[in-house]
Amino acid sequence: MKVNIDLCLIPMGGDVSVSSEIAQCQKIFAGRGLVHRLHAYGTNVEGEWDEVMAAVKACHQEVHNMGRARITSTLKIGTRTDREQSLDDKVSSVTEKL
Repeated sequence: MKVNIDLCLIPMGGDVSVSSEIAQCQKIFAGRGLVHRLHAYGTNVEGEWDEVMAAVKACHQEVHNMGRARITSTLKIGTRTDREQSLDDKVSSVTEKL
């Protein structure tokens, strides 16, 4: 099943800056060949359900490996059965109306 997600991963404890950890997650998504879009408060990712969820798990594991003992994440998940819709399709649908 195809899925679009919005992930906001927040490493807790340690340095206030989280850009290094978020960069590692971006590398995980790219390394797995997933379409992903970083934005100011998270990342949109699209792909097959199991692949996307495995990448989210890998992000958590990697951030823990980087020394963060605690992570909190929010995850929004969208699926459709009537047709496939990419992240770009969703954005284009709105921008065409502007």
